[in-house]
Amino acid sequence: MIQAIVFLPLLAALVAGLGQRVIGNVPSKIITTGALFISCALSWPIFLSFVTGSGEATVTPVLHWVSSGALQFNWELRVDTLTAVMLVVITTVSALVHLYSWGYMEEDPDQPRFFAYLSLFTFAMLMLVTANNLVQMFFGWEGVGLASYLLIGFWYKKPSANAAAIKAFVVNRVGDLGFMLGIFGTFLVFGTVSIPEILAAAPGMAGSTISFMGMRLDTMTILCLLLFIGAMGKSAQLGLHTWLPDAMEGPTPVSALIHAATMVTAGVFMVCRLSPMFETSDVAQGVVMFVGAATCFFAATVATTQWDIKRVIAYSTCSQLGYMFFAAGAGAYGAAMFHLFTHAFFKALLFLGAGSVIHAMHHEQDMRYYGNLRKSIPITYWAMMLGTLAITGVGIAGVAGFAGFYSKDGILEAAYASGGGGVIAFWVGIFVAFLTSFYSWRLVFLTFYGKPRWEQSEHIQHAVHDDHGHGHDDHAHAAHDGHHHHDAHGDGTAGYHPHESPLSMLIPLVVLSIGAVFAGIAFHHQFIYPEEGMAFWKGSLAFDEHLMHAAHEVPLWVKWTPFTVMAIGLFLAWNSYIRNTSLPARFVAQFKLLHQFLYNKWYFDELYNIVFVKPAFAIGRFFWKRGDEQTIDRFGPDGAAALVAGGTRLAVRLQSGYVYGYAFVMLLGLVGLASWAMVNFL
Repeated sequence: MIQAIVFLPLLAALVAGLGQRVIGNVPSKIITTGALFISCALSWPIFLSFVTGSGEATVTPVLHWVSSGALQFNWELRVDTLTAVMLVVITTVSALVHLYSWGYMEEDPDQPRFFAYLSLFTFAMLMLVTANNLVQMFFGWEGVGLASYLLIGFWYKKPSANAAAIKAFVVNRVGDLGFMLGIFGTFLVFGTVSIPEILAAAPGMAGSTISFMGMRLDTMTILCLLLFIGAMGKSAQLGLHTWLPDAMEGPTPVSALIHAATMVTAGVFMVCRLSPMFETSDVAQGVVMFVGAATCFFAATVATTQWDIKRVIAYSTCSQLGYMFFAAGAGAYGAAMFHLFTHAFFKALLFLGAGSVIHAMHHEQDMRYYGNLRKSIPITYWAMMLGTLAITGVGIAGVAGFAGFYSKDGILEAAYASGGGGVIAFWVGIFVAFLTSFYSWRLVFLTFYGKPRWEQSEHIQHAVHDDHGHGHDDHAHAAHDGHHHHDAHGDGTAGYHPHESPLSMLIPLVVLSIGAVFAGIAFHHQFIYPEEGMAFWKGSLAFDEHLMHAAHEVPLWVKWTPFTVMAIGLFLAWNSYIRNTSLPARFVAQFKLLHQFLYNKWYFDELYNIVFVKPAFAIGRFFWKRGDEQTIDRFGPDGAAALVAGGTRLAVRLQSGYVYGYAFVMLLGLVGLASWAMVNFL
């Protein structure tokens, strides 16, 4: 069964990708989407078996892989509780994204290539989460990096898409260097890359030291920090986060897949999989908590100022990943995985809902040109509402709530209960919960309420007047002519009416809405409750029963504070964008420098451009102009060619073709020979 789950997406990707010209669009879509739905259908029984307590960890051999001295490992598929959780997250979201793409990419000329890339992406992530050794995990790790490059740059004729794809690839190479060094170091210390053997031996290495750059440092701290650098790249943590917002250049279904189920969750999964290693180093756990809390805060502040609907949700992803990491840093790995689980449903819902809005608005992504869409696209509106209720954590302690209520509150309570730095992370998380509520409801109010502001959009005006209006940002090559309406009076957009998306796009929204509502209440006992959690995780990660007991016994004000700040954020957004719409402009005018700082994403891109990009280009130009052209070419191939050309010109001048010229040369030769003979023999 597990072989089918993992390899069906690969088989579908090969058939659709290599046979696209032979089988065409529809068969390619049927094969890839069908394969993912089969994988999804096979994954849920595995997950539910662990939920009910009947599931057992298994390792399924695929083939013998490497045998080189002490380095020996096989290609094996490991299935335990942690894998089972990831299987349902990956296959469910990916299957729904495939289905959604039928409508969203309907008129794109390269549909088989797109669906092949989606399936390849899914296969790589499945390889990562079923890995039983670090090399296999790295194989999947690099696979999702490659697939993300292909999907972000899918519309390769768009310079911005190419630049975003390269940025994602390069930034992730930085993190992957740390991950590789961590794997090398782990093999050096433990003598194996087998994950079960490493985790079994990890507690015994606590307190040991290793020589690193001429210093004696704690072994496990060094290994965990190197591995965490890899997680920072994949999961877009502060410092290596800059690729994530630019990934919006890809089609919206890609955004949903990257942000909800695959690439960005890889880092969180890796830290939880190797949690017994991280448990041996307080320093490493402290770094994970600090970076997670800092990322959480940074991304939420930036999201409050963005106008692009997809960028708001992208920074929201970055922020929610920060929650997961500071939960892991606090030792609450079950809570981190629970938030990963619920986040997949409501974040995929928000992204696909945003895609439906963009589809209805002729691919206009600026929320300033939306307004009052709830009546035109009601299903999308209610889906986005449910996603917003889930991400903002709406719920009543001890009663019921949406998915994010259980998982986010579980993280905050665990952070508070962990004490020390966890209390600081708790207060950061509380402030971020307030910001999350504000920017999420800001998105809803700007998009679905107020007066229509479509007449201000050049893109929609162009679409109204042009039967062949092409997509703005998300459809470089596609046109949705069925939604173009002409204005009989010629007054711009008076004849334009947004329409609901096709059924293939709405069905995934409905299914994900169910997850956003019920995923928390259905499974929170298994993920984070002490007794049930110990049985559920069954040693697949380090579950701290005492910490989770303490988390459930925190003071009542700790449990109610997240709901309170959520309500404050909701009220502030309503007051700013519904009741008193001039308030945001007044705030920006009053705090112009702060707004510019946040709107420009803390100037990380500008800083990196000065510190890394420009020097790299300068060094490249130096070696190109001075090294390659003026040194290597000058004295190498160009120099040799010049010498040959000069010799040729001289030879041409000597070879005149006149008999008296040749006779004169022969006479000079005879005179020279006679002179030599006289000097030497007389």
